[in-house]
Amino acid sequence: MDSTPDHAPEVAEEEVVYFDELDISDDVLDALDDMGFEKCTPIQAKAIPPSLQGRDILAVAQTGTGKTASFLLPILTKLSDEPATKVDTIILEPTRELAMQVDQQLEAFSYYTKTSSIAIYGGRDGHSMGQEQKALKTGAPIVVATPGRLMAHLDMGYTDLSEVRHLVLDEADRMLDMGFVNDMLKIIDMLPKENLQILFYSATMPQKIRKFSRDILKNPVEISIAISKPAEKIKQLAYDVPDWAKIALIEEILKDKTKTMERILIFCGRKKTVRDLTRRLARRNPKVKDVSSDLDQNEREERLRQFRSGAIQVVVATDVLSRGIHINGIDLVINFDVPGDAEDYVHRIGRTARAAAEGEAITLISREDKRRFKAIEELMEMKVERLEVPERFKDEGGRDRGRGGDRRGGSRGRKGGADRRRDDGGGRGGNRKGKPRAEAKADKPHKEREESAPRAERSASDQPKDPNRKQRGRGRGRGRGPQKDGPAA
Repeated sequence: MDSTPDHAPEVAEEEVVYFDELDISDDVLDALDDMGFEKCTPIQAKAIPPSLQGRDILAVAQTGTGKTASFLLPILTKLSDEPATKVDTIILEPTRELAMQVDQQLEAFSYYTKTSSIAIYGGRDGHSMGQEQKALKTGAPIVVATPGRLMAHLDMGYTDLSEVRHLVLDEADRMLDMGFVNDMLKIIDMLPKENLQILFYSATMPQKIRKFSRDILKNPVEISIAISKPAEKIKQLAYDVPDWAKIALIEEILKDKTKTMERILIFCGRKKTVRDLTRRLARRNPKVKDVSSDLDQNEREERLRQFRSGAIQVVVATDVLSRGIHINGIDLVINFDVPGDAEDYVHRIGRTARAAAEGEAITLISREDKRRFKAIEELMEMKVERLEVPERFKDEGGRDRGRGGDRRGGSRGRKGGADRRRDDGGGRGGNRKGKPRAEAKADKPHKEREESAPRAERSASDQPKDPNRKQRGRGRGRGRGPQKDGPAA
């Protein structure tokens, strides 16, 4: 294919583009109006016009810039003008969470249209497979899917792809990183080439992504928006803190922040750290929960719903939530561990300050993390402001007690530890009364021994319903329109 890029016309930073100035269908504009959206983000202003013309798009844009709406609005406009009776659009997403979110965005944008969609992803019961099969056989106009799950259906041979006009590869760089390249190529080979429009969206553009895009795109319009730069409205702060004092410092930060903030997201580098930190924080605040790949899909979805609704205030997570999770109103992102990749830092803190809102990001930098964080600052071409660490978290003697340190974050010093060993009369194996460790453990009250056990989870039935999930089929009244989670996805 001819992959010579044709750059889209530049839109000056001070120029404001309104949705009603673009050739978007009236039904879609009505939904945008109900959501209170009037102005395009830069990626929307640059991508929507050539998308409406049927051009292939190669767009590089960071998370939270509105790229989801930039490919959904033109597709919905075309389907509003020319309804489809078979599968018309396939949108590929790297994760189940992203597939669900794009489907929710579709429900909002298509509220006044007759266009329907189906989300296809794994991790559910057998009944969902049957529902997906029925939708594909009858020809759902828009299919939002993870590559592996869609291939499972296509291999069975009952899906008619002869009238597909649009293919969206969202978060293409991540799909390649996750090993979906063969599934993506197989799907592309099954689609009619003559009238196929491919919209290729990626958060980064390394050489392997650029090569892949050249192989599948024809004369694309190439758009690049603020690559590897956090949103300007994110207030970035950092602490230089000993590794052993991180948990105690997090507790101190949350003591104040949870009084004024509704949603806080904490990122850790390892699943074990997520579990340990969650268990510690939940002792003081039962609205702290963890999200990692250790949870099954239903548990992860339920906790995200609770986070959106406010039933959960603090989520401790691995990088499973660093990209593409669209939750409005996250006030603070904390990096408990500095990510190994500078790009990951940008994606993590991009969870806050979405849709032109303001947000805050705090990073804890241990001695081992300093070189990595310096690389992050060089990538962003800025120096992150350092905050003063309380004196009790500076005592290096606390390093001997491991990452958690003393529960109060303080340190009794090496001399104090030596005195205790002499007074105990038994070194590590003794206690203050000279009893052997096994004897001392037996004397310890049962309740105290179990103090560190995690709290029982609430049952799903006790949780509030997600207010952001729109009920379809209601009237066209102004007060019943779609939710305001739209174009900044």
